Order: sequence, then structure tokens, then C-alpha cells
Amino acid sequence: MKLNPYLTFDGRCEQAFKFYEKCLGAKILMMHTFEGSPAAAQAPPGWGKKIMHGRMSVGDDVLMGSDATPEHYQSAKGITVTLGMNDPAEAERVFHALAENGKVNMPIQETFWAARFGMLVDQFGIPWMVNCEKPAA
Repeated sequence: MKLNPYLTFDGRCEQAFKFYEKCLGAKILMMHTFEGSPAAAQAPPGWGKKIMHGRMSVGDDVLMGSDATPEHYQSAKGITVTLGMNDPAEAERVFHALAENGKVNMPIQETFWAARFGMLVDQFGIPWMVNCEKPAA
């Protein structure tokens, strides 16, 4: 069994996936638009090029997402995408990259459990935690 986050966006899924590809060193595997799909008729006018389903690889994991039509879109609440990192310097880099034009809720720093830990909401409204745990004693 695999557990994969599925993110919904307010019409900016393609922009977000390209941003994550750059920040995370990820690879976009697919982005299907509403145009030409069985859902094309249900899409609002002007939504043909919006993403109906996208998938990217982030290391050995998968992140999926789509654009939710205005009447179905809800901002992320009660969930956070967490990145478990092994290298504190890479954790710092990724945190600052994701924070671009977003909101830092907790600056990345050392904590009692982590060499680096920080929390932010990115420019697309997605909450993230970057966690680089200290080695077990």
C-alpha cells in the first residue's frame, strides 16, 4: 500500500507543479487537462487548459493534484504536507525555496527533535513542514 498526497488548487495546479518540480528536484510525470477529457463538458468556460489530474515523482514518492472548479475549491485545512529530510543544508534550501512568496509560520531552526524544522504555507495555499530529525542517540 502507498499513501500519496493529493492537492487541489484554485486554477493554478500547473504553476504549482512546475514550482514544486524546481523546489523539490521533482519530475512531473503527467498533467491531463479538462480539454479533450470526458469531463470537458462539466468544466466551466475557460477551464479547458486547467489540470484535471497531475502526478509528479518526488524522490521515491508521488504527489498528485488537480484544479478544483470555483464552486468545488476549498483551501487546505487540517492537513500539512511533510517533507522528511536527511541533510540539514538540503532542508534549509527546500524550506526557503517553498517559502518564496508564501508565509512562514515557523522559521526553519533546530528543535529538541530535529536538526532543522520549519513550517510554512506556500504561495498556492499549501501548508508544508520540513523536518530533518536528529540522529537517534
